[in-house]
Amino acid sequence: MRLIIAGGLKGQIIAAAKIAMSHGAAVTHTDGLDQTLAVLRARGADLLMIDVAQPIAAYVAALEAERIRTPIVACGTSTDARAAVAAIQAGAKEYVPLPPDPDLIAAVLEAVAADQSSLIWRDPAMERVVQLASQIARSEAPVLVTGESGTGKEVIARHLHQKSGRKDKAFVAVNCAAIPDNLLESELFGHEKGAFTGAIARRIGKFEEANGGTLLLDEISEMDVRLQAKLLRALQERMIDRVGGTQPVKVDIRIIATSNRNLAEAVREGSFREDLLYRLNVVHLRLPALRERPGDILALAEHFARKYAELNGLPARPIAADARKLLVANAWRGNVRELENTMHRAVLLASGSEIAADAMLTPEGEILSAAPARDPAARAAQTAEAMTRSLVGHTVADVERELILDTLDHCLGNRTHAAKILGISIRTLRNKLSEYTAAGITVAEPGQARISAA
Repeated sequence: MRLIIAGGLKGQIIAAAKIAMSHGAAVTHTDGLDQTLAVLRARGADLLMIDVAQPIAAYVAALEAERIRTPIVACGTSTDARAAVAAIQAGAKEYVPLPPDPDLIAAVLEAVAADQSSLIWRDPAMERVVQLASQIARSEAPVLVTGESGTGKEVIARHLHQKSGRKDKAFVAVNCAAIPDNLLESELFGHEKGAFTGAIARRIGKFEEANGGTLLLDEISEMDVRLQAKLLRALQERMIDRVGGTQPVKVDIRIIATSNRNLAEAVREGSFREDLLYRLNVVHLRLPALRERPGDILALAEHFARKYAELNGLPARPIAADARKLLVANAWRGNVRELENTMHRAVLLASGSEIAADAMLTPEGEILSAAPARDPAARAAQTAEAMTRSLVGHTVADVERELILDTLDHCLGNRTHAAKILGISIRTLRNKLSEYTAAGITVAEPGQARISAA
């Protein structure tokens, strides 16, 4: 844990720093914004603790301008509640009162270290993934993690890091899809002063920030092909070139890459380099969608209910039986992320001693539903998937027969109408129906449908 404490917190700065160091944090003290930015550019940090008297909004704006994702916690000796509220409104994640309470400081450090990376599972489908992840965690091999959006790819990446020999070093994540192509190279490899307009000082990139630890390249499929070539060289030679630099820089990192796309298909389309895929895909972890791991739904829901009750200062409440039924029945097309957001809302909206079904709302305020009537496309996709699976094991002749007979039933035996829907001639349809009748199969008469499709 790399901690920067910014501002002169009077006599309490020493006490806060000692408590943090006793819990394994490497602490750097800075006087103000400029010095803090210099440290962040040079070596990064996991947490920034700022005196509430400092211009916290300016810190937040400066970090956003330089795309630095370090979370901010405000702290101060003021007992004025308005100071704490103002700090949160300015962009701080939490407010820690001083003199420092050892348990509170430890809790903040632990929360940042965890960084919402709790790995919760019960379902056998997820058990297999976790077992494989634990088995290869201590290796130096690159890992490719794939799965739909919201399945928890970053969570499993953090799990790999925590189980590896690099766990005491930095874990640095870069979302390749969230950074414009013209900025991503500088974000990854850093730049020298004057390398381009706005490069007012040297800044290390994520490769150097993660040196000795793990670098997560999230949604790597969105990276420009030109930059993929530079990434491949960095992986092969363990050397990088800062933008505008003249000397290569050695790096020692483990790469974990994630994608919600089929990278083999991206290679065929020409949007992803085949040699880079081979380099990354030494070990492949495919995360199942939440609908493929139903045994995890309630365990995750209970975890999120406890988490958001604690964060919002609310009593922990059990999930009522009617709410549990809704949770299990829902399709969760947004996967674990959608479930987490749903439980966050439910914790805030619930009244009474339990979290009931009426608190399980969509973002639009509708009651959670297993198959919402407002989403016909999703229902059609589910139906198509179910129908496709039902065809496995049947011959083409069987499928053709059922399609013809079902269409005829739909048309109440009207041969002409059925032939138009099927796209065949009326003569072909009549020949097929004659074959079925001769084989003893019931065929709908005009004006009727078969009593039973069996």
